[in-house]
Amino acid sequence: IFAKILRSEIPSHRVYEDDAVVAFMDVMPQGPGHTLVLPKAPSRNLLDADSAAFGPLFAVVQKVAVAVKKAFGADGVTILQFNEPASGQTVFHLHVHV
Repeated sequence: IFAKILRSEIPSHRVYEDDAVVAFMDVMPQGPGHTLVLPKAPSRNLLDADSAAFGPLFAVVQKVAVAVKKAFGADGVTILQFNEPASGQTVFHLHVHV
């Protein structure tokens, strides 16, 4: 599904995008401001991703987390990332929940 979102075949509410990373609002949010951040380069999850993607990815995770915290006046922000079905991963493209 994320590949279709990246190709704009499925609409999304994008809140950030650059050459390497995109962030958009989760369509089934678990809380206010629930945002998904993912690299544009395909990988199943963190375990098989090119480690060069981590710097740009987590720089955007930080930007989004700061923005969500400020926008919602939150005392804290949860960051989640799942790897393989046993951990709860259901979409097999590396992504981080903010």
